[in-house]
Amino acid sequence: MNVRLADYADIPQILKLLEQVNLVHHEGRPDIFKRGVKYDEAELKGIIDDPSQLLLVAEDGQKELCGHAFCSFQSHPGSRLFTDIETLYVDDICVDRNHRRQNVGTLLYERVKAVARERGCYNITLNVWELNPGANAFYRKMGLVPLKTTLEEKL
Repeated sequence: MNVRLADYADIPQILKLLEQVNLVHHEGRPDIFKRGVKYDEAELKGIIDDPSQLLLVAEDGQKELCGHAFCSFQSHPGSRLFTDIETLYVDDICVDRNHRRQNVGTLLYERVKAVARERGCYNITLNVWELNPGANAFYRKMGLVPLKTTLEEKL
């Protein structure tokens, strides 16, 4: 298994992984999530080219993508409220349904953590939906702990 930066040639396989991610969310909360994908090809090219973004992919020995990690570097320079730290925000980690329980997610997260350390980030943050207990358990296994909680009351 190889984890590396994504390139344009990966886009068709990334789109298929994005469909899987969204399906989990759509099935869990169809009142919030539509079926579809979060990005189109042009937007993915922009993410790949943007130095404030990090898009990693995991590929197997046959060059098939087994997962991805979408991240962005965030900071608040000059903020009156927040300290001047850099955070690596993980927007999405996906492991292809046929490659789960093979440490793909762990390899992706470990590479995310290595990049964050190399860049001098203070921390890594992410949001995880309650509708996805598998992701919740995975992130806690990776050592993440709750930072804040978003509450909801349906009307």
